[in-house]
Amino acid sequence: DLVVALPAAVKLLAVSKGRSAAEIRALHALGQRSFGESRVQEAALKQQELADLSDIDWQFIGRLQANKVRPVLKAFKAIHAVDSFNLAQRISRIAGELELCPQLYLQLKLRPDANKAGLSWAEAQSLWPQLQSLPDVHWQGVMVIPPRELSEQGLSALFAEAVSHATALGLPGRSMGMSGDWRLAAQQGSTVVRVGSALFGSD
Repeated sequence: DLVVALPAAVKLLAVSKGRSAAEIRALHALGQRSFGESRVQEAALKQQELADLSDIDWQFIGRLQANKVRPVLKAFKAIHAVDSFNLAQRISRIAGELELCPQLYLQLKLRPDANKAGLSWAEAQSLWPQLQSLPDVHWQGVMVIPPRELSEQGLSALFAEAVSHATALGLPGRSMGMSGDWRLAAQQGSTVVRVGSALFGSD
């Protein structure tokens, strides 16, 4: 019912971290093409096992450590959690060396949350001219992960804010919404929902 309920403008990114290659293959057989992983080594093993499925669109959704940038760029077309200028600069430099042009989402932190990374809106605005001028990267959109304790009203407001910020930066993509709140995110204008348990089932 998730696929049926999802508006046509919203892309479904199946969060396959912690899931087996067989589970990914089964979803692929049903037509799913975009899969999100957050651990480089785990993803590499699955990518080897699923090498015959050449149309899989692998996207990196985890917190990206500086020392993992090169292997991530080699294995993923898109990175959803670019949370600092230094990281963006490193991605740009290594992408140039590898002759790649990854799609990037700028992670915004729009509410206080000790467990989440990301740029404040003020930081994002201030850094945007420098971020935009980095070569060998394609800025696709913004990404947000809400704090756990937000109410439905609070979530809606956060998603609406993220959409307005993406528009202000001239970015078409809004990576927001997960298994518990994808409907609200889609209503507010998400273009990519990152869904795991609602697709694969909870363990």
